[in-house]
Amino acid sequence: MKRRERTRHLIELGGLVTKAGIVELTGDDRAIIYGALLDIAARLRGEDRDQQLLLWQRRGRRGFAQGDEA
Repeated sequence: MKRRERTRHLIELGGLVTKAGIVELTGDDRAIIYGALLDIAARLRGEDRDQQLLLWQRRGRRGFAQGDEA
């Protein structure tokens, strides 16, 4: 991935963290945010990976459709 594309991608991912309200809910504590992301990664390594992905996908699509926090 080229540098400009990578930068845009990272900015978009940061926007999702902000859109979900994570920054405000954690007081912008990066250790908490990182810990939550590690928890997500652990769940994705588990046996119910497909069910979890489907659940999160549905919630995300609803959130985008509503235009507010998911």
